[in-house]
Amino acid sequence: MAGNSRDTGRSVTGRALSVLTAFDGEHTRLTLTSIARRSAIPLATAHRLVGELEAWGALERDDDGRYAIGLRLWEIGMLTPVRAVLREAALPHMQELCESTRENVHLAVRDRWEAVFVEKLSLPRSVSIVSRTGGRLPLHPTGVGRVLLAHAPTRVVREYCERGLARYTPYTITEPGRLARELRAVRSRGFARTSEEMTLGNCSVAVPVRDGTGSVVAALGVVARSVRVEHSKLVKPLLPAAEAIGRRLAEHDLARSDAG
Repeated sequence: MAGNSRDTGRSVTGRALSVLTAFDGEHTRLTLTSIARRSAIPLATAHRLVGELEAWGALERDDDGRYAIGLRLWEIGMLTPVRAVLREAALPHMQELCESTRENVHLAVRDRWEAVFVEKLSLPRSVSIVSRTGGRLPLHPTGVGRVLLAHAPTRVVREYCERGLARYTPYTITEPGRLARELRAVRSRGFARTSEEMTLGNCSVAVPVRDGTGSVVAALGVVARSVRVEHSKLVKPLLPAAEAIGRRLAEHDLARSDAG
């Protein structure tokens, strides 16, 4: 009955969106019952909405009856400006970084309280990491997330800390005052660094990517095994790559302005 009460007053669109957002990085395949429970809508309503979404291609059903996000949504997602323009500008430089460092390279943007990974590149020898293209991770324990948080409005940082800083490893910064000092250091030195704060054994370094106006629009990062890399050696190739991406973004904005 709790699901029915929470569902009261929601529009059809809102209920359909709640079905889609029932899926996340840890719940990529769900039964109809799980979808109804996670989206807090009645089972009958979930059955109808899931059927419509499946017919349209937003959901796909596998042989064992579980559902997953469909290819149609992925195709639409590829059309978003942040995905198309930013990825196009960054990919050549990310490929060079991946080849030169032999480590994981990823590009992320901030969506409210999370870092969304626009692209991720890795090699067979690269250390295993939890990020994935299109996935989300918290801001405070990740290199790219810390860059994005450091350059977010003060209000965003305050609200983020008020939500509570989850601990992912014994080394995760969970004290708001300590995080605030670290964010100031990120802005001062021009890069963020983490050591085993998201995943034990891994370290990360990230730098801001700025557009033609100088605003930070993304973060470019490298993740490696803690025991084999020095932070300073990762920063050196990251900075020119981020600057090159920024120049390409500025050129795109200029070309669009001239065309208009």
